[in-house]
Amino acid sequence: MSLSLQSAQARAAQVLRDGGIDTAALDARALLRAATGLSFEALIVNGREPLSSPCAERLEGYVARRLAGEPVSRIRGTREFYGRDFKIDQNTLDPRPDTETLVAAVLDVAGSDGLIGRPLRLLDLGTGSGCILVTLLAELPEAAGTGTDINPSALELARDNAAALGVADRAQFVASDWFEGLTGRYDIIVSNPPYIASAEIAGLAPEVARHDPLAALDGGADGLDAYRKIAAAAPQFLAPGGALLVEIGCTQAESVADIFQAGGLKVADDNVRFDLAGRPRCVCAKFS
Repeated sequence: MSLSLQSAQARAAQVLRDGGIDTAALDARALLRAATGLSFEALIVNGREPLSSPCAERLEGYVARRLAGEPVSRIRGTREFYGRDFKIDQNTLDPRPDTETLVAAVLDVAGSDGLIGRPLRLLDLGTGSGCILVTLLAELPEAAGTGTDINPSALELARDNAAALGVADRAQFVASDWFEGLTGRYDIIVSNPPYIASAEIAGLAPEVARHDPLAALDGGADGLDAYRKIAAAAPQFLAPGGALLVEIGCTQAESVADIFQAGGLKVADDNVRFDLAGRPRCVCAKFS
């Protein structure tokens, strides 16, 4: 006899709990939703309905993957970011709440500089799933933007996300190694570059080390290689008065600010933004 949706969720939660998963109940619900295609509300309303055999098999496979350390977002193939759902896959970084700090900082800069409502040109370096650029375009309806990535498969996913969220007509995605092949100037350049020191990657949480692309994590010997590349070229691509905003590791604010200033950019004392845990998470530089 097949289990009900309610019972299947409870059993999945128990299996995950026994396997040492701290978020067992939440994960079980998310995996059951992925296995059935039902909304949270539908699971509640139809909780006593039987779980079909195909859905039960899918759920069993998802639970096994979670027990092996795969994040729920990877199993589902989606991640919520800034209130919107983005497709992700093995070619892209799994967006995390910390990166929402970067988006909020861009919107704050745009507002304080009187740029809201203007036809801004945005550039997102290493766009991955496109979550940063697509979110900014959704929040800034007069803006247009370009996302670059060295991985063509990631760019295809970013295009899909732009289309799904209604900004495809204002977004273009270009295969590029940072600024390679680009022309023109941009009002705002943004990036969440790889910033983990190479020797520290093996010590990251398994959900990160085993499932995020190495190229999206590895920032070189000191974790700062990408910032040096960005700083070297950014002045050639920023419009006068333009801003460069980057996500950073929580110990890198001073080093990144020094790199940007050495490259001819200006970083004010108050241009470090903090995440919800109070850690430095974003550096903003200006080009005069």
